[in-house]
Amino acid sequence: MPETRLTLRRPDDWHVHLRDGDRLAQVLGETARVFARAIVMPNLEAPVTTVKDAAAYRNRINRSVKGARFTPLMTLYLTDTSDPDEVEKGYRSGVVIACKLYPAHATTNAEHGVTDVANIRSVLARMEKVGLPLLVHGEVTDPDVDVFDREVVFIERVLAPLVKDFPGLRVVFEHVTTAEAVAFVRESREGIAATITPHHLMINRNAMFRGGFRPHAYCLPVAKREVHRLALRQAAVSGEPRFFLGTDSAPHAAAAKESACGCAGIYNAPVAMAAYATVFEEEGALDRLENFSSHSGAAFYGLPVNEDTLVLERAPFAVPERLGDMVPFLAGETLPWRVAGLGGPTRGPVL
Repeated sequence: MPETRLTLRRPDDWHVHLRDGDRLAQVLGETARVFARAIVMPNLEAPVTTVKDAAAYRNRINRSVKGARFTPLMTLYLTDTSDPDEVEKGYRSGVVIACKLYPAHATTNAEHGVTDVANIRSVLARMEKVGLPLLVHGEVTDPDVDVFDREVVFIERVLAPLVKDFPGLRVVFEHVTTAEAVAFVRESREGIAATITPHHLMINRNAMFRGGFRPHAYCLPVAKREVHRLALRQAAVSGEPRFFLGTDSAPHAAAAKESACGCAGIYNAPVAMAAYATVFEEEGALDRLENFSSHSGAAFYGLPVNEDTLVLERAPFAVPERLGDMVPFLAGETLPWRVAGLGGPTRGPVL
């Protein structure tokens, strides 16, 4: 008989957007009720570029948690003028767990991003020296490059040379979307890893154009052809520790998504673990979900696995059409798994 309940070490989200202000208060609970820790992206409207910014943002998150057992892990947003001393200060203080490279204009609130990696070589050298990971949004922004090829071109032009030039720098290739990205991570030296989102495991690029343009399936990097989705699924369920969970949950108001110039981003936090469980079951790999969601990312960042647990149960989960003014991923669909709640520090059996 198929499993009816699945108890996992409580997972972590190694890539999430929590926004700020009223939006932070609105979305944080969906992440904090499931994930014990989350790496919080720094691309606010006023980006998080200093240790002071990161500490203040962490304080705002902690004030909004309202009793949940949740730890935000903070990042710095790299710019052309980022200071190596500030980056090291963030590491030494324990406030900052990583730095984020957004190529300028690559995605939401990336206009302050790096225009040329040559401009931050001194920062990367310092990060390599102290052991601070680099998180990468892996797309070029050259308008002459097809949007569906931007990840592959980024590997060739930027990431492969960077990994070679800084052989001790740990790098997370975030929200990978192509078979080429999977191959690059697999074939790279030690210290190179990747996160995989639930939406890139469940949809291909057709989802954006089914019956007209579907803005709530639009994200950056965009979903690719079916062959790439299948490669991502194979990587996620492989058990290889280089691949781990990162939702890239990116909330926007429906009006902003549905406008003449709609925002990129998929709000998947409310359905993330149910979606991952669905994928892993479809691939016959439910026994590997815990490694992907709860072990591999922690090992990469040198953190202990969580002592408490998360219980999933096989029960229909009807995804709401709306949550406030937002449309969640898979809105209106029904998933076969749902989050039943948190468990205690003792692992329970799979029934």
